[in-house]
Amino acid sequence: MAPQIVLVGVPGSGKTTVGTLLAERLGTGFRDTDQDVERTEGKPVPDIFVESGEAHFRDLEKAAVALALQEHDGVLALGGGAVLDDGTRALLVEQPTVWLQVGPASGAHRVGMDVIRPVLLGNVRGRMTQLLKERAPLYAEVARITVDTDGRTPAEVADAVLEGLGL
Repeated sequence: MAPQIVLVGVPGSGKTTVGTLLAERLGTGFRDTDQDVERTEGKPVPDIFVESGEAHFRDLEKAAVALALQEHDGVLALGGGAVLDDGTRALLVEQPTVWLQVGPASGAHRVGMDVIRPVLLGNVRGRMTQLLKERAPLYAEVARITVDTDGRTPAEVADAVLEGLGL
């Protein structure tokens, strides 16, 4: 069993919104590995970061991604930092992985300035710019296709994903 589509990208790229829409269109399930981690730990991701640290969260995330890739045959959205792990990237290159690309301004606007996301604390737009710079090569490494989400509706992004993957 393997996912039909795996979505990667920074926070604000639309993974959850587009992923849900893709799952509806394909008549399959949607799964988000951040939600898997939250269920496992019984607390939200920001609390895991604060109480146990980022390294602990990344370990949980790595395990959640590996399990989801084995169990889920629908649309799968990964946390923005899942690609930081070498082993996870090795698993993703074999999958129908789609990088939902977003610019710093659009990404910051989508997550909002008051949303608590641990990797975006402080200057949201500045952190978004830094995350994109750090992670873009990793997203590009695992992605079968890249879809630019700036200036597009979720439906337009979903259309581009399906067309790009030939689904």
